[in-house]
Parts: sequence; structure tokens; C-alpha cells
Amino acid sequence: MTENQITRSTRFSFPQWLRRQAEISRSFSYSQPALAQTPWDSAGKKALYPLAIGLVIYSVAVLGVNGSITDDFSTVYNALRRFLDGVPVYNETYYFVDPHYLYNPGATVLLSPIALGTHFAFQRLVFIIANAAAIIAALALLTRLFGYSLKSAVFPLVIALAFLTEAVRNTLIFSNINGVLLLAFVAFLRLTLDNRRWWAGIIIGLAIVVKPVFLPVLFIPLVLLHWQTLCAALGIPIVTNIVGWFLVPGASEYLSRTAPYLKEVRDYANSSLRGMAVYFGAPTWVSAFFFVLFAGLVIAGILFLLQWRSKEPLLWITSTASLLLLAGFFLSSLGQMYYSMTLFPLLFTVLLSRSPMHTWTAWIGALLVLAPFDWTSSYWPVVGPWLTTFQATFGWGLLIIAISVSAMAWRQADVNNAAALNPSTA
Repeated sequence: MTENQITRSTRFSFPQWLRRQAEISRSFSYSQPALAQTPWDSAGKKALYPLAIGLVIYSVAVLGVNGSITDDFSTVYNALRRFLDGVPVYNETYYFVDPHYLYNPGATVLLSPIALGTHFAFQRLVFIIANAAAIIAALALLTRLFGYSLKSAVFPLVIALAFLTEAVRNTLIFSNINGVLLLAFVAFLRLTLDNRRWWAGIIIGLAIVVKPVFLPVLFIPLVLLHWQTLCAALGIPIVTNIVGWFLVPGASEYLSRTAPYLKEVRDYANSSLRGMAVYFGAPTWVSAFFFVLFAGLVIAGILFLLQWRSKEPLLWITSTASLLLLAGFFLSSLGQMYYSMTLFPLLFTVLLSRSPMHTWTAWIGALLVLAPFDWTSSYWPVVGPWLTTFQATFGWGLLIIAISVSAMAWRQADVNNAAALNPSTA
């Protein structure tokens, strides 16, 4: 073979690369491993189940029932009551710092059963219990997905750890819907791995109606060529919002009043990179520099992870989905710490032979986004409050770095191993 022929044969061809990616996507499959138990199950369960049950009861019956000044349920309930009573829904004063009703007309219709009754305290309690149950169900799905039986000590361990996190505690204290959304997200991952495309699309489509932050994870069915999933996931938000447009009183105000507010970068209770920049009054170029830097890291990480979608599909889908969600939390106009509950699947990858969670960087990031730290102190009255708000910002940034750099390192290790096995090709 001549030098010119070698050059032509090794030259990158985008159409060939695209066809190769399509072939890999069509061959995507996942086999559930046999469910395992651990050597310390008997003793572990005796210690961990009382701990897990106690934490769940305390989180629901005390933290959740007591609530706090921040009360998401009241905001949602009152807005849904306005919808059911035929009163305009989007009539709030957005320059107040109180929790605002920000759901679109489609989500308003979808969530309206929450406000069908008039016993507010009872309905709030049921809602808190439902979210706690959804979190436990999601953890059960993840435990089995990663190869462990629910009879193992792993299940009560992850319940106990989850109910110690800021994300779970504040979901129950603020009485919001994030627990149900976590279950929907985990179900989407499971259904995608099982190749149940329509159901995967329906579930994630319903989640997108309520929280558009899940929209980026549609990259997963896109790259897998799961058109059924994409059609359902995009069709459900479109259809529900068309229905909501005709049913919700004053629906047009969502576009004229609420949507512009959603685009604003607020300077309070906002842990996103842009929120941090606004809070500290950083120059525009500084914010833009870090935005481009981390956006580039996310894109690189997603591309380098692609090679694992057929080799290690569970690692690929959890790492890619987590990276996409992290990009949304970190780079969008609004990021709140309790969004980090959707990163539980990423934490479970520590049980795999290869994982971004095998690095200390990732665990520092996980600590910052999940630990219920309050840094407020009379010794540092200025630094404490902003550190409490922005610890999640640093944590999300570290997790983006950990996932992306891990994916690049795995790729380089494969190249080095291939060169070592075939010195003539090096």
C-alpha cells in the first residue's frame, strides 16, 4: 500500500463515522445481571433497616409535616385551585421573592388532581408521603438495575443515605414534586435499557411537561435512533400544552408574564453559574468564559462517552444522562441544590467496574451538592450565607469535570492498551 493510499484510508470521513454510529446504536442492548447479595447482608440488614425506617419516618412526619417558610405545595395548590375555579392562574407579582407558580399550562392540567379536595393539610401530607414513597421506589429500581437484590443490605443502606441528603430533605420539607420526577427519570433509564421505547418516551415526556430540565436527556434516544421514544417524549408536552392553552384561564399570560421571568437570572436562591455571576456582580466576560469552558467540557464528555454505549450501556446511559442534567443545573438561568436528587443514578455507578465515581473529585462534588450543610456563622456572617448557596455550584462544576475527564482518560487508556498489544500500529 502506498503512502497516499494509507493517507486516504485513515482520513476521517464524516458520512462513514455517521453510518458507524448508526450501526452501533442499532446494536444497543442491555442484559440485566443476576441479582447479587453481599456477605454482610444478615448483620447489615439488622443494623440498616432500623436506621433507614427511622430516617424515613423522621423526614416525613417531622421535617415534612413541619415544613418551612419556603412552601412549594401551597403555591402549586393555590394556583391549581384557581384553575379549577376558573380564575386566571398566572397572576403573581414576580418581583417578590416568595415561591412562584411557574408551571406551563400543560403541567397545570396534568397536576390539577392535586387540588381536587379542599382539605389542604391532609392533601399536603398525602403529597409528602407520595414523594417519599416515589424516592424509595426509585432507589429500589436503581438497586436492582445495578445488580443487587432488594433482599441485600444495599437497599436499606441507600435509603438511609438518601434520606440524609439535602435534596431529599428539602423535597419533603418544601413539599414539592421532585420525588415523583426522580422515579420517572429512573423509570426512563430502565425502560430505555429494556428497549421499551414507547413507554420510555411516555414517562420522560410527562416529566418534561412538569420540569423541562429533563429535555436534554432526549439526546439519549436521539443517538440510539429510538424514534418512538422521541415522538412520545416530544408529543406529550406539545399535546398537553395545546389542551392547557384552551382550558387554563389566562393561559396567554404564561407567555407574556411567566416566560420572561423564567429567562431572567435572579440573584437569590440560585446556584447556577450565571446566578453566581449575577450575585457577585462579575464582569460579563468572566461569566461567558466559564460558560464556554464548561459547555465545552460537557460536549467533550458526551462525545467521549459515546464509545461506551454498546460496550457498557448502563455506565453510558447513567453517566451521559447525569452530565446532561448537570449542564442544565450549572449553565441555565436557574439551578437549585435539590435538583441534585436526579444524580442518584450517577452515584450508583460506583458499584460498576468503571465509573466517574471512582475518583475523589467526583465524591467531593457529590458531597457539595448533596450534603445539608449550613455554613452560616457569627464568625463569618458574609461568607457563610453565600457558601451555603453556592456550594452546589462548585459541586456541579466538579462533577462535570469528573465525568468528562474520566471519559477522556478511559479513551486514552484504550488507545495506550491497543498500542501496547500491537506495537506495529503505534
